[in-house]
Amino acid sequence: MHPSIPASPRLARLVAVGLAATPCAARAQDAPAAPGGSNLVLSAVADGVQIYVCAKKGDAFVWTFDAPAAALFDASGREIGLHGKGPVWRLSDGSAVAGETVETRQAPDGRSIPWLTLKATAHPGDPGRLSRVTSVRRIDTVGGLAPQGGCDGARLGDTARMRYSARYEFYGDN
Repeated sequence: MHPSIPASPRLARLVAVGLAATPCAARAQDAPAAPGGSNLVLSAVADGVQIYVCAKKGDAFVWTFDAPAAALFDASGREIGLHGKGPVWRLSDGSAVAGETVETRQAPDGRSIPWLTLKATAHPGDPGRLSRVTSVRRIDTVGGLAPQGGCDGARLGDTARMRYSARYEFYGDN
C-alpha cells in the first residue's frame, strides 16, 4: 500500500464483493454511460482519501477539493497502482493516464462523491496498460464528501482527508 494512504479495514471486503453495496439497478440507471466504441481495458478498486482545503470564497469559508490520494487494487486485492492529483492514475507497469471530467452524476446514496466520466488528456507514463486509455469512469463511490463544517478563519489553509472508495473503469480503443 502507498505509504501516505492508511490501510483500510474495509478494503478486503470492498474488493471481495466488488463494491456490491450499490444495487445493480441503481448502478445501471445512475452510472454515466460507458464510452461508445471503447473497450474495457481495466477495472480497479480505489481505496484512499479525498483531500479538501479550507479556503475563503467571497465572504464565506468553504472546504474546496484539492486532490485524491488512493491506492488501486485489482480483483484479487493486489495493489496495482495509485490515483493522485491531476487527476492521474499510475500503474506499477509505469503507464499513466491523466483525465478531465466530461460528465458528473450524483451518487445513488446521496452521501458519497459523484460518479464521473473523464476523457483522457495525457499519458505521462511509460508504455503499458494505461497507454491506450481514452476515458475513465468512476462509479460505486462510498464516502469522500467534503466535511460539513469546521472551516473558518482560524482553520484557513487546513486540510481534511476524507475516506473514500470507488471503482475506476478504464476504456480504450483496440
